[in-house]
Amino acid sequence: MAKAITDYKALTFDCYGTLIDWEGGVWDALQPLLVQASQSGGLDLPGRSAALTAFGEEESRLQAEQPSLLYPHLLAEVHKRMAQRWGMDTRSELDSAFGQSIAAWPAFPDTAEALRALKRHYKLVILSNVNRAGFAASNRKLGVAFDAIYTAEDIGSYKPDRRNFTYMLDHLKRDHGLEPGDILHTAQSLFHDHVPASDFGLAKAWIDRQLLAKSGDWGATAVVAERPEVDFYFTTMGEMATAVEAA
Repeated sequence: MAKAITDYKALTFDCYGTLIDWEGGVWDALQPLLVQASQSGGLDLPGRSAALTAFGEEESRLQAEQPSLLYPHLLAEVHKRMAQRWGMDTRSELDSAFGQSIAAWPAFPDTAEALRALKRHYKLVILSNVNRAGFAASNRKLGVAFDAIYTAEDIGSYKPDRRNFTYMLDHLKRDHGLEPGDILHTAQSLFHDHVPASDFGLAKAWIDRQLLAKSGDWGATAVVAERPEVDFYFTTMGEMATAVEAA
């Protein structure tokens, strides 16, 4: 018999794309490069969709190539590679500024209120592909204290690497007495989160902010040819919190 959404003890979250608007943040952080290129002339500038697709491809490639690279440094290298890809001139200052842009990425408008509601029912856990300092900057926008935070810096690899989920599950059992059946993994990205979470048999709540179930734009996340089954479906964190409060 399927569990009700309130039967779980902990929600494990992807942060960027689910709680923080990383696509909006990335697009904003790309503007200095694009403005510089527009002033130089002679280049076709990518629109938002094309830019986010390029970002997702370069980021995933570099995360697989250099899994221990600290996320701000990885972002700086991604920026450099994107400029090269588009035939644009960049500078170390532009690359570095892009790498340090995480703190400016905004929370989705519904996130903080939803998390405060969910905190009344669950332990809240972060499993994120950033560094500790980057998440700390974002955490100030999220409105709650998380019960556990696990970052790529702690683990030495980036999702969708299965090591990230192994690390999280081992630590949740050791430090909080939580078993996999106690956990509802809550995320936007099918590629980074729901596919590997399925391999571990975790229950899954899909926060489909890109409206992919309705043929939306994959944006900065890699296309998943065969979508994994999920246990719960919402388009925002606000919808999820409302469902939990009403259960």
